[in-house]
Amino acid sequence: MTKEALRKEAHDLDVTVWVGKAGIDAVTDELKDQLNDRKLVKVKFLRAARGGTTVDELASELADAVSAELIETRGNTAVLH
Repeated sequence: MTKEALRKEAHDLDVTVWVGKAGIDAVTDELKDQLNDRKLVKVKFLRAARGGTTVDELASELADAVSAELIETRGNTAVLH
């Protein structure tokens, strides 16, 4: 599927992973499990997780950590495939 098709499919998804002050290391195992069960996972980055970095940077780091593809970031939310 193209990124555009995946974006459209992700539009109605609910957020199932929240990244908080514990950072991305705290959610990598859960995210890996969810990606094994589903095609797309929506992740929300809470203010405490962002610190001095951007959502784009955190989403890229998280995608690399779980060997996933970053489909898009919008606001404080990212979609991974």
